Amino acid sequence: MKNIIKISLMATCVGLGLTSCQSDLTSLNDDPKHPSILPSENLLATAMYQSSYYMDNPSVNFNNYRFFTQQWAETQYPDETQYNLVTRNQPRNHFNRMYVYSINNIKQAKANLKNEVETDENVRTNKLATLEIEEIFIWENLVDTYGDVPYSEAFRPNEILTPKYDDAKTIYLDLIKRIDAATAMIKPAANGYADLVYSGNMNKWKKFANSIKLRLGMNLADVDPALAQSTVESAIAGGVISSDDEAYKFKYDGNTFSNPVFDNLVASNRNDFIPSELTIKTMSTLADPRMEVWFTKVNGVYKGGIFGELNDPYTNFSQLSSYFRSATTASNLLSYAEVAFLKAEAAARGYSAGGTAADLYKEAVVESMRENGIAKAIAEAYVIANPLNITNWKQSIGTQAWIAMFNKGFASWNFTRRLDYPVLVNPPKSNLSSVPYRMPYSDQEYVLNGDNVKAAAAKIGGDKATTKLFWDKF
Repeated sequence: MKNIIKISLMATCVGLGLTSCQSDLTSLNDDPKHPSILPSENLLATAMYQSSYYMDNPSVNFNNYRFFTQQWAETQYPDETQYNLVTRNQPRNHFNRMYVYSINNIKQAKANLKNEVETDENVRTNKLATLEIEEIFIWENLVDTYGDVPYSEAFRPNEILTPKYDDAKTIYLDLIKRIDAATAMIKPAANGYADLVYSGNMNKWKKFANSIKLRLGMNLADVDPALAQSTVESAIAGGVISSDDEAYKFKYDGNTFSNPVFDNLVASNRNDFIPSELTIKTMSTLADPRMEVWFTKVNGVYKGGIFGELNDPYTNFSQLSSYFRSATTASNLLSYAEVAFLKAEAAARGYSAGGTAADLYKEAVVESMRENGIAKAIAEAYVIANPLNITNWKQSIGTQAWIAMFNKGFASWNFTRRLDYPVLVNPPKSNLSSVPYRMPYSDQEYVLNGDNVKAAAAKIGGDKATTKLFWDKF
């Protein structure tokens, strides 16, 4: 992994196509030790690292998903838990990481792949399918973070310098079609890239693609029920992630690259982040055994910080345990537990999901417990004590998924926005009129692509964090 990513770091200038890199690229042409055209595998490695690291990053300078779901609180600098998204330019930073450092490298990899020597065309086809699935994964993050975004006209600098913003649902529909096309391309008997997640196992890439499709389908449930059902049932029938071994987990070696939570809690020596009072109260009420794994105690009890407040000293509260502080912990960005909760929700909505809502709910909770080191007998006892309430399944599934997705901020945010549980209360000192439902657009877009971003803002009802996405109907 180290060698692949070390080489792939050279992809930055090539992948970005930035004017500031031109002198460096010219010198590369004269240096036989540095290629002027990087292999598509290295560009893919860069894109996977950048997207995984920054989707999972808890830094106050980036996505802030863990604060949007009110699972983490702060003790010293509460701006982020008061939903100040201006001072640190989080919208710009996440936008650039996904577009410039991630998708752009995938686009360049696709172009380079066409000219690479490959003796087995089935392998080339699988490589193209891998690039396509990875790109779709990043697009889904962008759409579910911002809403309408530049899509159909993006990455065409020779033709269009100011791309229009496409309708988010239209992008969803296209992503679903692209997933179907990509999975149909896959040649299971052949390998793909020696990639950093699935090592070229195309059966796993196919299950990952269908799991993205499942997530897209579930998000459509309240805005287009018929399409949601057909999409979800098609994804499940095609095969989704069904074990931890199939989860999309980007692994870190702890040397060249480390887990982003480690980087922010340990390497940066940031003694500020603590579990929120809502997290502690919710889990305590349910007698959740994961607390013993996740948090420390203060004077023999768990104590969470008040969200959005300037809390007492860090040492007065429960802290994130050593479980979250390993440099080598993988970023688990689409987990088996998440897929099981999505299937449970699908069954509760009346879709054909491969089991009853109660059974799939149990599977999801037990898997989350297993993932966090809790014995099966304890997990099953927990489900008996906290069964699915089928008459209020949104509360049961929403609350349990929110707990299970602790430290998986983006996945958790999708559940809380779609199911509205647990109920998130806007903090008294909030900079917003409600909790965030989306990330505002990058401020740089107003400088570089002003007309189009203004048109997009007007279309969605205002470029505000409180403007709901098209699928967030309730």
